[in-house]
Amino acid sequence: MTPSSEWIHKRAITMTNYLHIPPVWLVFCIFLAWCQGRYMPLGMSVDHPVTHMMAGLMIGAGVLLMLAALVAFRRHKTTVIPHQTPEKLITDGVFARTRNPIYLGDALVLAGLILRFDAVPSLVLVPLFVWWIERQFIIPEEDRMRRVFRAEFARYEQKVRRWV
Repeated sequence: MTPSSEWIHKRAITMTNYLHIPPVWLVFCIFLAWCQGRYMPLGMSVDHPVTHMMAGLMIGAGVLLMLAALVAFRRHKTTVIPHQTPEKLITDGVFARTRNPIYLGDALVLAGLILRFDAVPSLVLVPLFVWWIERQFIIPEEDRMRRVFRAEFARYEQKVRRWV
């Protein structure tokens, strides 16, 4: 490999690694929604004080869910990184209600920001984001946890839903 082609190859690998980080997808969707709301509103609007209040509640709930999950990861001394295998299975706190509080929080923040941006057509990004996160991150994570925690994860999976 020539020095320039080696640099390009390393750069491509780095870019690919960034695509395997869930917040990158959240930021991408937020950016798309902001652009759509700002530059292509398409005559659709839900701009109203009640909508702004709902947006704020959704964003706040999403951030609180994420923070509660991060505190649980820290308390249990296990990894929060999606492509790593956790050392412990967390089943208490917010994880007693949803198996994916951070991803649920992401979806709430996205939906809330879309409402805040008054980007009504971008609401389609919420189910697309959920579908993408589920396929790219949640299913592989759950497969790893099934292999590592076996019966414990099977019981947890039966008791607690993936999303809500």
